[in-house]
Amino acid sequence: MGSSEFSLFQQSPKKRSVFHKAPSLIADGFLFVGGASMALSLVWALLTFINPSTSIDNIITWSTGGCGPDLGSDPSEPTFYDDPNLSYAFGEEPMKDWDLKRREWLKLHPSFAASEEKVLLVTGSQPNVCKNPVGDHLQLRLFKNKVDYCRIHGHEIFYNNVLLNQKGTGFWAKYPLLRASMLAHPEAEWIWWVDSDAVLTDMEFKLPLERYKDHNLVVHGWWNMLYEEKSWTSLNAGVLLIRNCQWSMDLMERWTSMGPQNPDHEKWGKAQKSLIKDKAYPGSDDQSALIYLLIKEKDRWADRIYLESEYNLHGYWLGIVDGLDKISKGYMEIDREVDLLRRRHAEKMSLFYGAMREKHMKDRGFWKENVRRPFVTHFTGCEPCSGEHNSMYTWEACWNGMQKALNFADNQVLSRFGFVHPDLLNSSLVSPLPFDFPA
Repeated sequence: MGSSEFSLFQQSPKKRSVFHKAPSLIADGFLFVGGASMALSLVWALLTFINPSTSIDNIITWSTGGCGPDLGSDPSEPTFYDDPNLSYAFGEEPMKDWDLKRREWLKLHPSFAASEEKVLLVTGSQPNVCKNPVGDHLQLRLFKNKVDYCRIHGHEIFYNNVLLNQKGTGFWAKYPLLRASMLAHPEAEWIWWVDSDAVLTDMEFKLPLERYKDHNLVVHGWWNMLYEEKSWTSLNAGVLLIRNCQWSMDLMERWTSMGPQNPDHEKWGKAQKSLIKDKAYPGSDDQSALIYLLIKEKDRWADRIYLESEYNLHGYWLGIVDGLDKISKGYMEIDREVDLLRRRHAEKMSLFYGAMREKHMKDRGFWKENVRRPFVTHFTGCEPCSGEHNSMYTWEACWNGMQKALNFADNQVLSRFGFVHPDLLNSSLVSPLPFDFPA
């Protein structure tokens, strides 16, 4: 019983009880209150000298105000929302002076001050029940995957399952939604569209938004394939980042003018086909339309568009899923070597450990394709809801691929809760993670 740890909980008989010090404590209390009152009086006098309208209520409100967005009030000054001519829909009055209108709204709502980091992820699916018997199950899991990523990274998310324009179906359904999202969320700097059949497979990867500070649209692609080969696969429009600004409004008006809401959209399909030799779809699709604009109207649009190829903003699933087990082993090898990466931590701290893990991966030369985690694994052609997959693949290949990708991503989330899928092809089986795993 003589250890120093136990002595911390024992009271020495030589020390006087706190009750013997009562008079001294009371005197100290009066001194503290008096000093605090004098300090407050000095601050009030100084503020009143600077601004005669200052009151003690202002000081209290200022000192106790929250540091997050103010969700409890909306100033009465008119904004663009009060304009009866404002339309959320395409095909009516085009949006004008959006940058000014958005800036004025943000001035009235300073707690929502614009930042490059403010992202709204938008995704969605069809309004009807899936024809594929497992389609709705897959849609739920695909949505959960995106919710998990947004929770970890502090992004907002909106899931839509209605057509905002009855003519804007298929490829074109997202653009009325993107426009409406910009109006509904003026505080968001970026709107991030992710197709419903895309899986976010690196839950720790942070979008390098600073890289895009001079750009307004980001899609996965390669400039040489676009201008030299004029290939349909030179970019992918299924996952994109678009800035909430007037330029983007103008681009979408021009972009969708080639879509089905235009009575002449059939001619656009022929024009795209004549330019893009490997275009398989005969009609006008949004990916071909963007390629067409970048070639035919390069001077107007290209400078503000970033084709990302340093990471998988879009990753073709067929070249990814068979390597996921090997990628997992590579990350486990790094975790085995670095003690701190094995430390248990709160989910809120995932980005801190993710940045540390990324540094060690780069130092080891693991930060390259097929070794690092793909950011997005896109199941193009699998059509999980309808089941009408591309004839190039079997449904079994699509199903197994989606199971592997979803469980690969889910393991990065579940591990913060102490569990893991030991078999990427078995979604229902989880095992508890032992302490100090994988050492």
